[in-house]
Amino acid sequence: MKKLTGAQIVVESLIAEGVDVIFGYPGGAILPTYDALLDSKIKHVLVRHEQGATHMAEGYARVSGRPGVVIVTSGPGATNTVTGIADAYMDSTPMVVLSGQVPTTMIGNDAFQEADFVGITRPCTKHNFLVKNVKDIARIIKEAFYIAGSGRPGPVVVDLPKDVQQAEHVLHLPEKIELRGYKPTIRGNPRQIERAIEAIEKSSTPLFYVGGGVQWSGAAPELRELVKGLGIPVTETLMGLGSYPASDSLRLGMLGMHGSYGTNTAVCNTDCLIAVGARFDDRVTGKISEFAPKAETIIHIDIDPSSISKNVKVDIPIVGDIKSVLSDMLTTIKGRESIAKRHADWTKWHHQILKWQKEKPLYENIHRGESVSPIDVIAELHKLTKGDCILVTDVGQHQMWVAQMFPFEHPRSWLTSGGLGTMGYGLPAGIGATFAAPDKKVVVVSGDGSIQMNIQELGTAVQYKVDIKVIILNNYFLGMVRQWQEKFYAERYSYTAMSVPNFVKLADAYGARGFRIEKSKDLVATMKEAFATPGPVLIDIVIPKEEAVMPMIPPGGAMSEMLFA
Repeated sequence: MKKLTGAQIVVESLIAEGVDVIFGYPGGAILPTYDALLDSKIKHVLVRHEQGATHMAEGYARVSGRPGVVIVTSGPGATNTVTGIADAYMDSTPMVVLSGQVPTTMIGNDAFQEADFVGITRPCTKHNFLVKNVKDIARIIKEAFYIAGSGRPGPVVVDLPKDVQQAEHVLHLPEKIELRGYKPTIRGNPRQIERAIEAIEKSSTPLFYVGGGVQWSGAAPELRELVKGLGIPVTETLMGLGSYPASDSLRLGMLGMHGSYGTNTAVCNTDCLIAVGARFDDRVTGKISEFAPKAETIIHIDIDPSSISKNVKVDIPIVGDIKSVLSDMLTTIKGRESIAKRHADWTKWHHQILKWQKEKPLYENIHRGESVSPIDVIAELHKLTKGDCILVTDVGQHQMWVAQMFPFEHPRSWLTSGGLGTMGYGLPAGIGATFAAPDKKVVVVSGDGSIQMNIQELGTAVQYKVDIKVIILNNYFLGMVRQWQEKFYAERYSYTAMSVPNFVKLADAYGARGFRIEKSKDLVATMKEAFATPGPVLIDIVIPKEEAVMPMIPPGGAMSEMLFA
């Protein structure tokens, strides 16, 4: 039988996994695989920095539901991916990173561009591999994709020494994978599901608390059917936005540090909290000892058993795939008259939450003078897109404003860095999203600090003619850090004022289009023109530096201690 090089086996293995696009940057140790890639039908996107490649792969994965793929060289090429790998790990994003490595005979010799990439990434990957024999390549790549995409998704690294890529072996693609000790639980325990339904049935003030796991499981339809059928209100985490349509009155919005008064007050008063695909992150819970203080029962549905009772002790754990568990719950509830009798109580509870929302709505008294309000920018963005877009943000004030104010109707339409909070995520993640959904409008909202972290990827957008619109909310400050300094550090603004480039000229230098808005009167017309301009566009919008994200729970505080000014 004909033998292939290890590099050719890598490419054939990727094709067998259905890979259609790779984000990467070539270098010496990975050149054999790049050479083989040239003869394949896989599209390769040449990034400007390896961190950009990882965020593009994340954006691709978040929209498509399939693992994003990154290919880089050894040493600095590999280490430049670590931030993106850690980001994917925190946000449960499936990703496979293929890295070149020095030849096996030189590992440990401090050879040129050598780094112990397996050791470096061990704390922030689901698993990683150092391939030592060409005969193992096909099996390892199949295992890597299986591990990345199954259970709680996450990143996997495959480190490929150069001599292994150059060695030859007969191609044999394994048909199935059996990994001892790794068998994610899919079906939830029927008795636990029954217990959960009984607890909900007894509850007077139940509340669904939904995280990003719903979207990874593809369980949004089941969630909608369950929530709507029961008539129980639902709140979402930052990563869960879009799991339940914003236009439905049962949807309360985001909870946690920058959640609304109505939402957080509901959490403080619920007697039965139903956590679905969420991990009780500190930005959600605030002071853990005072989180959901009236909850007699906390139900937690999650595919990752290590997440259950990790931060908050739960009463009814259900380990399993969200879609499977919610389907089983729907089947169990159907025709149950005792559940139907609770609707009156739950409607009363829902109306009480709506009253709380009306008492202190978001940004009702915001000052609107000549300067541009970020709230008006988000409203105009929604008007221009009719809400039908993939919206990507970086990290900071702009991220929270969008999360609070943009009404997400569909899953996989909202991409942001949640757990790691990575500035520089937005632009490359948005580019990755366009390769997953080329027919969808992709809009990035960033800040003047965040955008400069990976601004070089504008070159990638121009090279590949990516139709992406980037809104920069520019206050000449690291806005969120400034807000914390104002509220908690006696207005001592330590090194947060920032000089920024002329973004219009910078866009032009890259071959993109740039627009600038300084006055509120110019907002509508200029944004309309910018969105009508094909290709990559930067829109630099100057906003007041004093504008703050409100309400907020102070660091270490409880939900009941929200600040409103």
